[in-house]
Amino acid sequence: MPTRIAIVEDDRPTSDQLAAWIRAARPELQIDQWFDRDAAEAALAREDYALVLLDIELGHERHAGVALINAINKRRAGTPVLVVSAMPAAIYRSIMKALDAWDYLQKTTFEQAEFIETFLDMLRAARARQDSSAQKAPASELQLDPLWQRQPLWRGQRINLPLTAQRILATLYQRRGEVVAYEELFEVVKSGRSKDNVRKHVAAIREALRDADATFDSIENVPMRGFRWTR
Repeated sequence: MPTRIAIVEDDRPTSDQLAAWIRAARPELQIDQWFDRDAAEAALAREDYALVLLDIELGHERHAGVALINAINKRRAGTPVLVVSAMPAAIYRSIMKALDAWDYLQKTTFEQAEFIETFLDMLRAARARQDSSAQKAPASELQLDPLWQRQPLWRGQRINLPLTAQRILATLYQRRGEVVAYEELFEVVKSGRSKDNVRKHVAAIREALRDADATFDSIENVPMRGFRWTR
């Protein structure tokens, strides 16, 4: 079954441009385009979208996108949302993130490359989340969701980690027992893709886990290759 993406944007040229960029990067994806709140809301209730791109203002409804995000959170919690809007990012990015949107891009201020990088980050995280749903961590050990910026738990205790470190932790845990190469970890590091930066994130992960569990020693450094979760 193809991965389905929804674009909710009332301006058709903008919608078509975003769809064209996505098709150029990932031609295997199925893209549904919706142009008003009612049609989008019906589709979001009916379809299982891997991720959703939406504008805040749809037609005469200034905050229709907010209502759609709330509907997604209520009916299909976990679906990542990228907001693409003309409203100023300085004001609206924090508001959208508080609503659990993945990110906020302000129209006319970003290029195709930035859009595609953000989109592919979302797609990788969405797929990682789907993969982990069939193999969830035991409730007594690690509980985390790297897609949403919520604090993870280790054996019931909260651990304080930034989002990039959470993604690295999720990758290592999902592939426990395997060596995860630096190059693979670069895929979940949004910026600063270097071995030194990855090592710094892993050091922060170890420290956070040891704050919760002084006996923690499950992340092994594999020289010249990467890291492995050994438990």
